[in-house]
Amino acid sequence: MKTISLKLDEDIFAGTEALLPFLNQSRNRYINDAILYYNNVQSKRQLEKILEAESKACAQSSRKVLKEFEMIDDYDF
Repeated sequence: MKTISLKLDEDIFAGTEALLPFLNQSRNRYINDAILYYNNVQSKRQLEKILEAESKACAQSSRKVLKEFEMIDDYDF
């Protein structure tokens, strides 16, 4: 485990302290869980950006292939 120094805004600290008795968690566990949750959200956002960029990158070639398939249907056999 790593030890860090953390400065919280007063209202965030007060809100956290008010919730802890109801959650039956230590402040440390609560902050660790919050950071883990936020990291997961940020990872999903990053993946979304990557997938969107990859989708845009292959969209043009996908349209080209689709047009080629459509041309095949135009031929009479």
